[in-house]
Amino acid sequence: MKQEYQTRLHSLRALMQSNGCEALMIFSPANLRYLAAYSGEAASALITQDQLHLITDYRFITQAEQECAGWHCYCRDREAETLGQVVQKLLLQSGVRQAAFEAAEVSVQNWAQIAQDSAGIQWTAAPLWTEQLRRRKDASELALIQRCAAIADQALAETLPLLRPGISEAEFALELDFRMRRLGAEALSFETITGFGERSALPHSIPSERRLREGDLIVLDFGASVGGYRSDMTRTYIAGEPDARQQAMYNAVTQAQQAALAVIKDGISAREADMTARAVLAEHGFAQQAGSSLGHGVGLCLHEQPIMTPKCEEILRSGYVVTIEPGVYIPGFGGVRLEDDVLITEHGYQLLTHSPQPFRLT
Repeated sequence: MKQEYQTRLHSLRALMQSNGCEALMIFSPANLRYLAAYSGEAASALITQDQLHLITDYRFITQAEQECAGWHCYCRDREAETLGQVVQKLLLQSGVRQAAFEAAEVSVQNWAQIAQDSAGIQWTAAPLWTEQLRRRKDASELALIQRCAAIADQALAETLPLLRPGISEAEFALELDFRMRRLGAEALSFETITGFGERSALPHSIPSERRLREGDLIVLDFGASVGGYRSDMTRTYIAGEPDARQQAMYNAVTQAQQAALAVIKDGISAREADMTARAVLAEHGFAQQAGSSLGHGVGLCLHEQPIMTPKCEEILRSGYVVTIEPGVYIPGFGGVRLEDDVLITEHGYQLLTHSPQPFRLT
């Protein structure tokens, strides 16, 4: 087992022990990848202080055995035994009768069946221990996120010359997606967002057949995925010359992002970072059109904690990777958003996305 996985499991077991938890059942695919390096489907895991069980079926057992060094990989016969029965057997063999489970990652119906079939085990809902650990990225995680960001940067540079009047949102998104995959992305971080003109005011605009016209605002939000990790970047452009309102929007968002970056560091609260950017947007007259949060954590999931809203009092720590993405959205007119991924450091931040931010297309 690689050292980073040993370290993660050691930290999780310490949290379990300090909270009197003998065993933990994992359902989250992201947590399975974080703790066991498992990238397949249809699996769950049981973690005790001295045993590691990954439970899957014939479709994924070979993959599990190849990926999950140091784990006991159990192939469940789906016709002969339920997941609850397997869990009961493994826990009782370990002498465990009290266990916790990831309640947020399993349906009520499925959990009712598991609990029924694991009679003799006393279950409690677990806090988000693994998600708590995932906030702070280790060196191997950071390297993967940097690779994702570099792919997205290069793909945009290659595709940007196609962004001319006449191209549709869907056509441009397809070209951008193709280049990310060709450059080494194993998947997209999420479905690429493109919005032209009035559709740029839709924060998560689904690419349509709307064609680019002179004078349109353009919002592009996209990312690459490698090894399960993700990047997330937004750029805003203008097709031609901006009018006064468009330029004012862009200036406000640019200054808001720079203000947030100026205060981001270990020890600042998410709320303070958000309010710093929000104050700049308000100064420019866009308080009512601002987005609901400054950004979010990013890693194995696109949206991880912390979510940086005006009510989030969480203290940001070095090792967190977050997006900084202030935006202004005016329905029927257009929107502007600028988003970068940053690694929080003791005294500031390290920028992970590096695509330039020119407003006017050349």
